[in-house]
Amino acid sequence: MTALTLSTAAAPGLRADAIVIGVVKGADGPVVAPGAEAVDKAYDGRLAGVLETLGAAGAEGEMTKLPAPAGFKTPLVLAVGLGSEPEKDASYDAEALRRAAGVAARALAGSKKAAFALPLTDAADLGAVAEGVALGAYSFDAYKEQDKDAKAKKGKSPLAEATLLGGKPRDAAHKAALARAAAVTEELNRARDLINTPPNDLDPEAFAAVAQTAAKEHGIKVQILDEKALTKGGYGGILGVGAGSAAGPRLVKLSYTSSKAKKHLAFVGKGITYDSGGISLKPAGHNETMKCDMSGAAAVLAAVVAVARLGLDVNVTGWLALAENMPSGSATRPGDVLRMFSGKTVEVLNTDAEGRLVLADALWAASQEKPDAIVDVATLTGAMMLALGNRTFGIMANDDAFRSALHEAAEEVGEPAWPMPLPDHLRKGMDSPIADIANMGERMGGGLVAGLFLREFVGEGITWAHLDIAGPAFNEGGPFGYTPKGGTGTAVRTLVRLAELTAEGDLG
Repeated sequence: MTALTLSTAAAPGLRADAIVIGVVKGADGPVVAPGAEAVDKAYDGRLAGVLETLGAAGAEGEMTKLPAPAGFKTPLVLAVGLGSEPEKDASYDAEALRRAAGVAARALAGSKKAAFALPLTDAADLGAVAEGVALGAYSFDAYKEQDKDAKAKKGKSPLAEATLLGGKPRDAAHKAALARAAAVTEELNRARDLINTPPNDLDPEAFAAVAQTAAKEHGIKVQILDEKALTKGGYGGILGVGAGSAAGPRLVKLSYTSSKAKKHLAFVGKGITYDSGGISLKPAGHNETMKCDMSGAAAVLAAVVAVARLGLDVNVTGWLALAENMPSGSATRPGDVLRMFSGKTVEVLNTDAEGRLVLADALWAASQEKPDAIVDVATLTGAMMLALGNRTFGIMANDDAFRSALHEAAEEVGEPAWPMPLPDHLRKGMDSPIADIANMGERMGGGLVAGLFLREFVGEGITWAHLDIAGPAFNEGGPFGYTPKGGTGTAVRTLVRLAELTAEGDLG
């Protein structure tokens, strides 16, 4: 992780490999953003003109490098675009700051130290910049043994240290914002590491071991149900999905408690460590990235640990439903009927609709504790990707107000999301002639059908929401903003923000 520090030092005298400044799109050309006054002064107030000559416009994601002015102890100025100039007296958008910091951190890979002189109106802005730096500097190279020495020689290791200019080391609010950013981003990057880990090294047992180690490190109570315990408990959904694999399934329960808590949240994560589709085998070209099908469980683990590190006054229980979905002589077949932990029976029409089966058992288990709300997170349906694309996740819920609150929390932390309905007329398509419900329904609206299936396994009277993160959980394209190629850690920040709002009493 990139070390994050605060400094009130003057930019010219700070020793670093580069100084990062912001540029916005003004009505008549690029405008230097607040925070870079000392740099602009060293250019005799003509920095905006110099940047325009070099082709800069201030567009979001844009980067322009130029030599530092005389008298500076940094050799390089890196100007990053923040997008449109805010209206008079308006603050800079936190997400724009976050993305700009991420772009700069990626560009400065190989640097030992960089100073960030971006606009900081308050502690929230400082936290956004810190998050952007830490997330943008992320790199996963655990398996590139041959490239490690070459990478070190070329200076392409992640940015080692970032100093946030304008941040006051002795200011309580600034220190708290920095500490929060560090805790959240370190855990989010833990989720990214898990998502990027090859499935031959991360089966359900190995995932459970990682969760156990992280939980014990941060004072979180952990309970792991193996195959024997799952069989004894009647967890037919998790067992049915894992039946075809040599690696047995697991259900991990993580319990964080606060003596001052007045509310209890439960987070449930889909943890399919590899999804072949089972007997309903995925077609060629759809298997290569299926190590990411445990992104929901990774997000839940990261969120619970982050909540513990922040010491929030809310009880949070995380449930990781872990299994590997493989075809074999012992695998669940299309047409089989599973008896779930809730006692309901499910006719399995498609073994590639397995995520809802493991989640159903975990949702019912979470419901037994009667939390104030349950949120499940899953890379559940391709249909949601068709509806919302690769960067936005869908939110479904049995309570409109709760769905709206989650949507607002997601947008606040910079995670694009969109509220989706649960049309009751789609439920009939899952009627089965031999079981209580089938695991498939109408093809059209498949993401909503999956949500309706999950709703069947939420305890009566419990507020519940479902986050389908199939689109943004794994980035197969190039990096952008603070988002890397590969695992993204989507939903971690939304869950943490929900826990903060609940602890503060802002969710009723």
